[in-house]
Amino acid sequence: MHASGQRLAAFFATVAPAWALMGPAAAQTPHPWQIGMQNAGSPVQEKIASLNYGVTVVIVVITIFVAFLLLYVLRRFSAARNPVPSQVSHNATLEVAWTLIPVLILLGIWIPSNRLVYFEDHTTAADMTIKVVGHQWYWEYQYPDQGGMHFDSYMVTEDQLSPAQKAAHMRNLAVDNQLVVPAGKNIRILTTSGDVIHSFFIPSLGVQRYAIPGRTIETWVNVNVPGDYYGECNQICGMNHSLMPISIHALSPEDFATWLTQAKTKFSMAQPAPSAQLALASEH
Repeated sequence: MHASGQRLAAFFATVAPAWALMGPAAAQTPHPWQIGMQNAGSPVQEKIASLNYGVTVVIVVITIFVAFLLLYVLRRFSAARNPVPSQVSHNATLEVAWTLIPVLILLGIWIPSNRLVYFEDHTTAADMTIKVVGHQWYWEYQYPDQGGMHFDSYMVTEDQLSPAQKAAHMRNLAVDNQLVVPAGKNIRILTTSGDVIHSFFIPSLGVQRYAIPGRTIETWVNVNVPGDYYGECNQICGMNHSLMPISIHALSPEDFATWLTQAKTKFSMAQPAPSAQLALASEH
């Protein structure tokens, strides 16, 4: 059984990452019938996926081992084989073993989990800072390092989607203004809220932080490669909670500098009234 468990663990360690990488490399959205996680787009998500697969292997091995023991006990100690049941009620060695081994397994899971929590908490070498403010029901993105530039991000209606976006199942994910960041840079993210509790969640980047009124909560991200990454508000925040998608567009540092110059001009103009955007969202 020990050898079988080792072979099973080796199989999952080899095959599970391959399952996660199935599909287009650039796809950062969920797909119909998807089982595994989205492709990791940041160092944090890579560690989350690695821990997830490791814990899955442990769970599978334990499940098979316990199932084997149950079947063995049912057969070995059945009434037909043991018409006179054993009266043994204590075995010190066995009781120490079945207490100590689970403790060691839990420690083996807790240590990397604890390291991961601290790893994703904050960065000590941020290249830039972005402040995310949750509102009912849209996101506000602020760039305090860029003269306080800020803009709002609303979900677009289904009839505004391009054919390519419809083919990519972008319904309830596309927005009018994406959060644009440079790839390969440590980006400090500060979340807060202007009304109720929201949650800033991008699965493929390993980012999830509550946005709480009166509090500022920190996390960070380093996007591995340029591309589009999507998420949703992950905390029920009212009637239009489902209409708060998150769309991040990562550019190369050079392209980001170009975008930044254009964005400072674009977003210096008056923003549309939130009431008009909310009226558009209410049509859904």
